Amino acid sequence: MEKPAVLGVDIGGSHITAALVDLKKGTLIEESIKRNAVNAKQEKEDILKAWCHVIEAAFANANGNEKYIGIAMPGPFDYENGISLIKEQDKFNALYLANIKEELAKRLQLKPSAIRFINDAAGFMQGEVFSGAAKGHSRVLGLTLGTGLGSALSINGMASDAELWDSAFLDGIAEDYLSTRWFVGRYNELSHKSLDGVKELAGLVATDALAKQVFVEFGANLAQFLAPIIKKHEAEVVILGGNIARAFDLFALSLNIGLGKQGLNIPIKLTELNEHAALIGAASNWNLETSQTEK
Repeated sequence: MEKPAVLGVDIGGSHITAALVDLKKGTLIEESIKRNAVNAKQEKEDILKAWCHVIEAAFANANGNEKYIGIAMPGPFDYENGISLIKEQDKFNALYLANIKEELAKRLQLKPSAIRFINDAAGFMQGEVFSGAAKGHSRVLGLTLGTGLGSALSINGMASDAELWDSAFLDGIAEDYLSTRWFVGRYNELSHKSLDGVKELAGLVATDALAKQVFVEFGANLAQFLAPIIKKHEAEVVILGGNIARAFDLFALSLNIGLGKQGLNIPIKLTELNEHAALIGAASNWNLETSQTEK
């Protein structure tokens, strides 16, 4: 009897990645991994077409007729019904109130019931708890730092969306200060120069004191944001993922100093699975679903 093919999909503000997942091992089938850039400001049909192209390519070598998809998707999103609630976030505005589950099922010739969604941060955390940096820890706080702010909490191996992105913070909400647009805006404010993102800014640190200052400020902001949340949930470790985490060395010192001032000495770990974490976490939801519903 052929095993069903389970595809993990990670959708971000600038990309989509998909891969078949071996649920028994908790690993990706390497030759199935497909990734492509996606312009989140395009029209609905263009975005959905781009997603389907990558999903179909990843499924190309799957055995068997049964196909299931687990999708890690940024919020706000109705994960149970598959409806996008994202608006005014500089991404996916054209998908607002669209039933993504039905739209994808129609284009991929699948039943809507064969598609499941999970918050992208929760998917990331679920993967890390299963086979990554959070393995062996019972109380874990995770953040994905990128075009938006994702957050998840794992208690005894079960991850859930912490929904911290719109928490009141400083003069706005957390995502205003802990995302790519803050880096770009703050550097422009200090230098009157424009840049594309955090990777470009990181490349300037060695020769640009203002670029270095921005990363130091970010670390301090992150510590101020994290401290009360760590205390509230009694987290044992914090896992960081997302594109901004790749520049961790540039803000780690100010982050740890800030946490130390709050009486916290907690390990801050980087993702071990990187973008694979969300793929594995999203697909593993099918493992949980089927094990609970099989008779």
